[in-house]
Amino acid sequence: MKAVRILLVDDHNIILNGIKTMLAGEQDFEIVGEANNGRDAVTMAESLKPDVILMDIKMPDMNGIEATREITGRNLPAGIVGLTMFDDDEYIAAMLQAGAKGYLLKNSSKQDIMAALKRVATGETYFSNEVTTAALRRMMNGNGSPKVNGHKDTVAMAEVPLTKREIEILTLIADELTNLEIAERLFISQRTVHSHRRNLMQKIGVKNTAGLVRYALEHKLLKQ
Repeated sequence: MKAVRILLVDDHNIILNGIKTMLAGEQDFEIVGEANNGRDAVTMAESLKPDVILMDIKMPDMNGIEATREITGRNLPAGIVGLTMFDDDEYIAAMLQAGAKGYLLKNSSKQDIMAALKRVATGETYFSNEVTTAALRRMMNGNGSPKVNGHKDTVAMAEVPLTKREIEILTLIADELTNLEIAERLFISQRTVHSHRRNLMQKIGVKNTAGLVRYALEHKLLKQ
């Protein structure tokens, strides 16, 4: 199996060194570059074409949200995983809106980080339990969209009519249930869940699960 090619982006060398040490000797991963700010991350993402970018958020000379938006806007192949401290949880929604496919806390375990890298490299999404159960719901119940550098950082998504079943499935997707788990919960087939998921993406106008989660957040569909 081909190793996942990773670009590390953080303005603290201690974090970069810690991740490199963590992944040292793991044959499934190859660190192809390091950047200390968002602007360099965009340049390196274009030249190196990594599979995954592990992206810090608070950085000088273009923050991680702006860099993520720039990279996804250029249709580069890398999947982006946000990596920050729990105290920065107000930035999670902004990262999702910018196009990130995953989000981890800097105190995440090695197993969490490796799982996120592998899943995002294959086009899936990954959010740590702490993020999905605390940060996302906290923001959903807060006062509007997060502020970045003193201004609102939002990407409005058009509201579309959804059936009761579609809302039910969208809520379970946002709660990180797999197609099998949703099928078992609702007593329907996996094929039916897959069809609903595909139809939801087409109806809402998003390309992946992260887009569905963003829609669920913005329309307050996550369970309380």
